[in-house]
Amino acid sequence: MKAALLPDRGVVKVAGADAAKFLDGLVTSDLDKVVVGKARYAALLTPQGKIIADFIIVKANEDNHYFLDCPRALASTLVQRLNFYKLRAKVLVEDLSEILGVLAIWDGAAPSGLGLCYGDPRLPALGARCLMAAHRGSDPALGIAQVDAADYETHRIALGVPRGGSDFLYDDAFPHEADMDQLGGVDFDKGCFVGQEVVSRIEHRGTARNRVVPVAFDGPPPQTGVAVTAGNVTLGTMGSAARGRGLAVLRLDRVADAIAGAAPIVADGIAIRPVKPAWARFAWPGETKAAE
Repeated sequence: MKAALLPDRGVVKVAGADAAKFLDGLVTSDLDKVVVGKARYAALLTPQGKIIADFIIVKANEDNHYFLDCPRALASTLVQRLNFYKLRAKVLVEDLSEILGVLAIWDGAAPSGLGLCYGDPRLPALGARCLMAAHRGSDPALGIAQVDAADYETHRIALGVPRGGSDFLYDDAFPHEADMDQLGGVDFDKGCFVGQEVVSRIEHRGTARNRVVPVAFDGPPPQTGVAVTAGNVTLGTMGSAARGRGLAVLRLDRVADAIAGAAPIVADGIAIRPVKPAWARFAWPGETKAAE
């Protein structure tokens, strides 16, 4: 078992008699499917369908209490946006990032007694996460030998799971471009949510041309943010990378043309190779239809 405290994660609490109804009308996932011990991946979008913040929604043991495991840098923004929509809803929205920490556990089951624990809803291989008092995160009494957060990042990158701020830009990317539709982050059968019309149109028309794509390379990693090219054609932008694997936002049609023409794909002077993850269901460069 490996465990790492994630200093880049924050926690926002949404509680009150209207908490479930309030969140359900705003975010991309169905709150009816969020139960104790079973979290859901979701996002709050702009009316134009762009991602303001993505997060994991966790239900506490208390009725009408939810926690949003979110990027710490966006916790205050998320609180402000949720309060903007609150109106007369009976909810309290709080940033608890100074009080609660997020512990990631993988390659083994989470021990009991750590706090509020849940499987990562994006991908089972990511492992579990636990919300706990921030000061306990490095407590030897927990009996967990922790590794550095960079080890978790390597694990995430190897699985091809995007991270906002590194692999896609907030307020710029649609959920499809961040692979949220592939990783359980959008429920297309639920009722309305902010930005639903745009996201549903992309889904039904199949018009997501850009996606975060896992890539492989040999040697040192390309720098985050450099252009990915094939000859004189720009394919996209390199994201996070570690130990021979990385992620990049790419135009799938241009990647397909590069592969068909046997043109080397390069980032920061380093040859990279798109690698299809096991969870991908979207049409892959060179394929004629989406994988089932």
